[in-house]
Amino acid sequence: MSDTIAAIATAQAPSAIGILRLSGPDTCAILDGVFCPKNGKPMSAQDGRNMVYGTLLDSAGRVIDNALCVLFRAPNSYTGEDCAEIHCHGSPIVLMRG
Repeated sequence: MSDTIAAIATAQAPSAIGILRLSGPDTCAILDGVFCPKNGKPMSAQDGRNMVYGTLLDSAGRVIDNALCVLFRAPNSYTGEDCAEIHCHGSPIVLMRG
């Protein structure tokens, strides 16, 4: 059984943009819980390979940051599994809470 992995993909130092990456079978379910698109559709219902504007949420549903998210659906991703990137502000605090 394959795990879903989430990790900070940029340096953990202050920067303009920080990227969080997810890869694995639960990617869409996790995104639906932590990213709320402004267009009202959950990430699992979005077209793949399109940047979507929305809010990044913590585990309690509180807004952490405004962000962009892109979903890469299997098998057309760099891992062959569902993958996603969340592009948020590059504050180490935002990245650790995301």
